[in-house]
Amino acid sequence: MTDIVTRLTGDERAAGRLKGIYSICSAHHWVIEAAMKQALDDDTPLLLESTSNQVDQYGGYTGMKPADFVRFVHGLADRMGFDRHRLLLGGDHLGPNAWRNLPAEDAMQRADALIDAYAAAGFRKLHLDASMPCADDPARLSDEVVAERAARMCAVAEAAAARVGLAEGPVYIIGTEVPVPGGASEELATVEVTHASAALDTVAVHRKAWDARGLGAAWERVVGLVVQPGVEFDHTRVVDYAPALASGLSKVLERLPGIVFEAHSTDYQKPEALSALVDDGFAILKVGPGVTFALREALYALADIECELLAPNVRSNLREIVERVMREKPNNWEKYYHGSDAEKRLLRTYSYSDRVRYYWSDHDIDEATRKLVANLANIGIRENLISRYLPEQYWQVRRGSIDASPMSLIYSKVRDVIRVYAEACRMHTQAK
Repeated sequence: MTDIVTRLTGDERAAGRLKGIYSICSAHHWVIEAAMKQALDDDTPLLLESTSNQVDQYGGYTGMKPADFVRFVHGLADRMGFDRHRLLLGGDHLGPNAWRNLPAEDAMQRADALIDAYAAAGFRKLHLDASMPCADDPARLSDEVVAERAARMCAVAEAAAARVGLAEGPVYIIGTEVPVPGGASEELATVEVTHASAALDTVAVHRKAWDARGLGAAWERVVGLVVQPGVEFDHTRVVDYAPALASGLSKVLERLPGIVFEAHSTDYQKPEALSALVDDGFAILKVGPGVTFALREALYALADIECELLAPNVRSNLREIVERVMREKPNNWEKYYHGSDAEKRLLRTYSYSDRVRYYWSDHDIDEATRKLVANLANIGIRENLISRYLPEQYWQVRRGSIDASPMSLIYSKVRDVIRVYAEACRMHTQAK
C-alpha cells in the first residue's frame, strides 16, 4: 500500500506507526479541540477538513472564508499546544456543488474561485469533486466531463499555489463515484460497491484530462481516489462494510501505484469495519456527522443532568431552544427530513445525518450552550448522574482519566468516536 501518511504529512516517524489516516470534517471548535487532544495523546499528525458548504469564498454557513478557517484552526492549535506543522488542512467536496442550480459554466466559475481561495490559503489536500450535474447538464455526467472539470479546478489550484509562493503544491483527491455529502437522504438497505473496471477507468480518464492541460507534475500529487466501498448511512440506519464485497475493488490498487482509496461516509461504522477498510486499501477515512452527532449527544445529556440539578428558571433550556430555532429556520433540514410532524421532530434531533450541526453557531443556541456549560461548571456534576446519562464517561471519571467538568465530558464523548478511527489507522505488529 502507498505510504499515504508520508505523502500527506511528510512525517516519516508517524508513517512508521500508521497504516492510514483519518480525516475530521468539522468546523466546530469543540470537535477540533477534541481531535487535537486525541492526536496529542497519540503523538500523530492531524488531518482536518472543511467542506465546501462550511467554508467558501463567501463565508459558507460558518461565516468563514478559507483564510479565516486557517487562522481559526491555527488559533485553536496554539491554545491547545498542538504544533501547527503537524496539522494538515484539507478541503472536502470542492467544486460546483453549492451552485448546481446554476448553468454549468456559471457554477464552474464559482467553483474556480472556491478552489483558488482554498489553494491560496495554504490548504494542502484538495478533494476535487465535480461529480454533480448543474442546471443545464444531463441528469448523469460522463466521466469525461467530470474529469475535465476536475482538471480545470486543478489548474486553478496550481496557479494559486504558485502565485502565493507555496513551497509545495497541493495533493489531490479525485473520483466520480462520490457519496452524497452528509449521508443519504433516502432509506438504504444496501449500497453498490464501485466496480474495479470503473475505478480504473476513472483514473485513466482523469489522467488524460490532466495531460491535456499540461498538468503532468500535478498528477504526481494525486494521492487518493474516492470510490464506494459499500458503506453509507441514512437517517436511521447504517450500511456496514462487507470486505468480501469489496475484494475485487481492493485489488485495483495493485495497478494504481501512488494512489490509495479515500472512504467517505464512514460515520457510524463498527470498529472492526474501520480497521478492515484501512487494511483493504481505504487508507483515508472521512468522518463528519459522526463526531457532531457525538457532540450533540454529550450536550443533550448535560442538558438532562441540568434539569435534574437546577430549577427551571435558571436552566439553559438548550434542547428547547435548538428545537425552536430549527423550526424557525428550517432551510438546513426541511428538504431532507420527511414524514409526520412527530417523525420530523425525531429526525431533527436523532438523524444520523445530524443536520443539527448547521445550527450550533446560531446566536441563541450558542448562548444557551455556553449557559449550560457555565451552569454545570458552577454547581458541579455528581458522578452518579454521569453514570445515568453518560455511562462511558462515568467510568473514565471513576478511573481518573478525565474529571467531571462539563468540558471534559464533552471532549471525552467526541473522542470516543475519534479514538476508534485512531485505532483503525494504527499499525499493529500482527496487521494483515
